[in-house]
Formats: sequence, structure tokens, C-alpha cells
Amino acid sequence: MSFIVAIDGPSGTGKGTVTSELARKLNLVYLDTGAMYRCVTLKLLNEKIDFEDTESIKNAIKNMKMELSSDKIMLDGVDVTRTIREDPVNSNVSQVSHIVEVRQAMVELQRKMSEGKEVILEGRDIGTNVFPNADIKFYLDASTDERVKRRLKQNQEKGIKCTEKEVRENIEFRDNNDKNSKVGPLRKAEDAIYVDTTNMSIKEVEKLLYKKIKSAKRDAKWIERGYITTPETKWKKFRRSFVKGFLAGLYHIAFRVKKVGTENLDMDEGYIICANHLNYLDAAGIVLLNKRYIRFVAKSDLYRIPILSWLGHLFNIIPIKRGKNDIASIKICLKALKNKEVLGIFPEGTRKGLEKNVKVKSGAAFLAAKAKVKIIPVGIQGTFKPFSKVVYNYGKPIDVNQYKTDDPDWIDKASEEVMNQIIMLTKEKV
Repeated sequence: MSFIVAIDGPSGTGKGTVTSELARKLNLVYLDTGAMYRCVTLKLLNEKIDFEDTESIKNAIKNMKMELSSDKIMLDGVDVTRTIREDPVNSNVSQVSHIVEVRQAMVELQRKMSEGKEVILEGRDIGTNVFPNADIKFYLDASTDERVKRRLKQNQEKGIKCTEKEVRENIEFRDNNDKNSKVGPLRKAEDAIYVDTTNMSIKEVEKLLYKKIKSAKRDAKWIERGYITTPETKWKKFRRSFVKGFLAGLYHIAFRVKKVGTENLDMDEGYIICANHLNYLDAAGIVLLNKRYIRFVAKSDLYRIPILSWLGHLFNIIPIKRGKNDIASIKICLKALKNKEVLGIFPEGTRKGLEKNVKVKSGAAFLAAKAKVKIIPVGIQGTFKPFSKVVYNYGKPIDVNQYKTDDPDWIDKASEEVMNQIIMLTKEKV
């Protein structure tokens, strides 16, 4: 299974210490990207290569042999574990890491070394540049004073002579360079979890990250282990049919259900149902009250709740990580549509949101265009209070491919059209 943990942040925040320990406890491959840049820096210094000599730098990187393990770093057959942490490298690594050719080579190497593995990486741009689609991201931070204190103590323990002033100047210099770099600048990824470690011990940081990584790893396995991709067995189909019938009966008892426009669902091919999201029960009504087998796309957190996890497996709900480009789930959605299955998606837009010009999520339109299927808009009306009236108003199929032109905004326009149709259906008196 491929699983990527990205930890970014400035130097002295505990990234390296925490990352190596988490790798050991969670059985992840620790790829020390900082050490990789330090090895390149040492290589250039040893060969007295000018940092502006692009061709010589390329040749040096091409010919260097670098081996990384949990306790030893080898460069061209020599143990440099201690050497890359000493002052000459400390003073130059930031400058070297900003060299475009070095950055490109290391990013390519990091991606190659991580293919098909469960990996944890730390650096300044792992979550923003190297692995923007990482399964989980963290941004560790701390006050400058605390970082200076930590780095000074770390150097003293390793027998590295330095003053507090030297450490501070080095950290401030690196911060400035890293944040203002034209290549892979230090910044927090939008979907990264921010952790201020100033008043936290290493054990406290480790415990916090461990819990979140373990949860994210479990989410990733729901897809990888085959709950939603394995062939359907007769026993599973029977259980789903039985549960569906039972829950549908309860649904009719709980609400006065009315369905309108169901003739629009009479298609043999695959398609996508898009509806407004009023209540956690609205998806249940679409799944339970229709003849076709409908699979909903839902946030992966659903699988953390035991009863919902069981129902998710039974009805093959496709978990997706919100706020990121979940490639694995997208592939499953496309495969389902090509197999003439029906998917249910909430576009995550409301009438109020559209009136405020909030951008509608484009996932449904993207999938429909990619799989060459149509979208059925659904306007759900009701409060979902016991014994109240709930209406499912199914509209006519929308072919989003008609919007697919040279216009770069075609997918946004198609998504807005779908949402506009949903809103119209919610306003119809039926």
C-alpha cells in the first residue's frame, strides 16, 4: 500500500526527532529529506564546486551515491552521519537547497524512493511541493527562542561546538531563505494540521501525531483492502437486499415520502445523482427507495463510526478525503461508472451559498465528463422530523459534456448548472 505522511516546518521544531520515532512505531519508511540536501551540500563543498556552476552541480549529483538508513547516512561509501550536521554544512545547506537543479533532482529522487511504500518524510515543502497529495500533512512550528534553545542543546549533545548567537543567526538566516525561496518555499499547506510545539515535549508531539497518522492510515486501508473493490458475493448481495428492504420499511414509517420524476432514473447505463444536502438521512432515502443499486461518495470519517462503517461496507460507500485530490477514490468512482453503476454525490453547494457566489464543488461534473455519463439533479424538500413530509424531486438528466469546450472554466459552469437545477427542483411545489 502506498501511504505518505508529510511533515513540514522550520528548523528546530522537532521534525527530525519526531519523524524518526513515528516511523519506528508505525512501521513507516523514514526518508530524511533534510539529510539528502545536506549530502549534496557536503558533496559540493568537498569537490569545491561553485554554487552557481550549474553543469558541475548536475554532474556531481548524477555521480553521487547516497544511502539512507535509520542510523547511518553514507555518501560515496563514506559514513557522513555526523559530518553533515557540522558547521560547514549547516552554513551552506539552505543556499544549496535553493538551487533549482538540486531541488528538482532531490524531489524526483524522493518521489521515486517513496513509490508503493508507506513513507514518512519531513522537510520544508514536502506537503506543498513534493507530495501535495500526501495522505496526511503536518506543519510543526515553534518560537524562535525555543528553537534556538533546542538546537543549541542538540549540538552540545553531539559534541558540536557553537554559541547561542551562532545558532540564532543560523536559524534566522535559514528561516528567511526558506520562506522567501523561489523554489519550494516554506509555507503551510492548506490541508496541513498546524502544531505549535513551543510548550510541548517531544513525547507530547509524538503522541498527537501518532494518533492522527494511525487514523489516516486506517482510512487509507478501507480502500486498499478491497471492501469497495472486491467482487460481490451472493451472500453480501442477499444481506444488502434484506437490510435495504428492512430500512426502507422503517423509512416509510418515519416519514411521509413522495417521489417525483422517477421516470428520469429509468436508464440502463451508469449515471450520477446529485442532490442538496439537508440531513444525514437524505442520502439514505435515495439509496433505500430506488430500485437501482446506488453507491454514495462520502467523507472517509464515516468509516470511523462502527454502525456507519458496517453500513458503508455493506452498501459499498466510497470514502473520499475531503480537501484533497484523492486519486484512489476517483479511480474507483470512474470504474463504477464505467461498469454502469449509479453514484450519489452531494455537490456541497446550497442556495444560500450560490447566492453569495460561493464556488460549487466540481467533483461530480469532472467524473461525469471523464466517464461520459449524465447527471440526475435531485431537489430534496422536507425537515426530516418524525412523520413529516419528505419529497425527492428528480429532474431531467444533464449532459455536462455539452459544456466541454475550449473555455477553461467549463467545469465550473457545468457544476453551477447542476446546482441551479437542484435549487429549482427544491422550489417546485409537488
